[in-house]
Amino acid sequence: MIISKDRKLVVGLEIGTTKVTTLVGEILTDDTIKIIGFGICLSKGIDKGRINNLDSIVSCIQESINKAEIMADCQITSVYLSLSNKYINCQNEIGIVPISEDEVTKEDLENVIHIAKSVQILNEHHILHVIPQEYSIDHQSGIKNPIGLSGVRMQVKVHLITCHQNMAKNMIKAVEKCDIKVDQVIFSGLASSKAVLTEDECNLGVCMIDIGGGTIDFTIYIDGAIQYSQVIPYAGNIVTSDISYAFSTSFYDAENMKIKYGSTKKPSLGSSKNIDFSDMNNHFQKTLQEDALIEVIESRYIELLSLVQDKIIDVQKKLYKKGEKYELLSGIVLTGGGSNISYLTDCAEKVFHKKVRIAKPFNISGLIEKITEPNYSTVIGLLYYGKESYKNIDNKKKENSFFGKIFKQINNWFKKEF
Repeated sequence: MIISKDRKLVVGLEIGTTKVTTLVGEILTDDTIKIIGFGICLSKGIDKGRINNLDSIVSCIQESINKAEIMADCQITSVYLSLSNKYINCQNEIGIVPISEDEVTKEDLENVIHIAKSVQILNEHHILHVIPQEYSIDHQSGIKNPIGLSGVRMQVKVHLITCHQNMAKNMIKAVEKCDIKVDQVIFSGLASSKAVLTEDECNLGVCMIDIGGGTIDFTIYIDGAIQYSQVIPYAGNIVTSDISYAFSTSFYDAENMKIKYGSTKKPSLGSSKNIDFSDMNNHFQKTLQEDALIEVIESRYIELLSLVQDKIIDVQKKLYKKGEKYELLSGIVLTGGGSNISYLTDCAEKVFHKKVRIAKPFNISGLIEKITEPNYSTVIGLLYYGKESYKNIDNKKKENSFFGKIFKQINNWFKKEF
């Protein structure tokens, strides 16, 4: 978060397997976000959310930040950082406290959430997010905001997202080596959800799947609350590896083939064409049938999406046994760079047997021609988190100002009386 020339600016940084992206957004007076700068650098030194060469990834981060600073005409001092790797874990917990006064106060709220998160988590993990799902007061459940309500006992259900502390530490260390402070570390799946899901979708039930280069992040929302979140450590790059192996070509050429000719739907009978993928370094001719390439791509995508489908069914069964809502009436929302493959919705609908849409980030203005694509859902979602932090700061200022005025009035009254 930075303030430059009286502008409210917020910065998102995504360190992905394929690219490092820095995005600078300005929070306007109408509470919308305007993109005023971005910097992109191809990733080196990171794979599936794990750093394997610190110096290389630091150079990438620095280059990405420098590009964004020049475009936005500002100096970046801190960022909201996304995190995605196979060491992300989630669990749903419950906290219960007696209500101290006649009605629920902020202190009661803090106490019950503290109880809910004071549970055993995986060894060497620390909590990234504590997300309230719903509150109950005595026999009344399904409460979203209990402040001011009367009762004897309050319960909260929360969704905890944790991460191996060393994985998070290494990512923060890489950013801090660029003399940049990390305001908050945010699970990539949550950030993407902020950017592409509507409130109605979350209320009706939806699964958001962000297909990146090294990982797939997915989150399940039912009745307006997050019920499950996970990272699968396979994504777009494994599809590219399959192409490379199947057709004995380099990873670079395989990626270009995937982008240029890739699809998850075979052409109609007799319409498959020859694809020329001559290796420029070896100087000899190579061709393949289009449907052979598509068969490799389609089979891997079906496998990847089936991993998510298995988890959705497992979550639904558990909710059903508890007598809770479990349907995903809004279906499946796909985003991320890996969702750009042609005919993916058709392929996904066969796997999930639900309606599927490919999602781009919304409610963004400014330099949007290049960055309002599914590839940038996570980093745009980070800006929404930054905006919420600004709101909290403004609310605290107003609160302090209000109490300051009251104190001043009382002080003046005492002076008059004595």
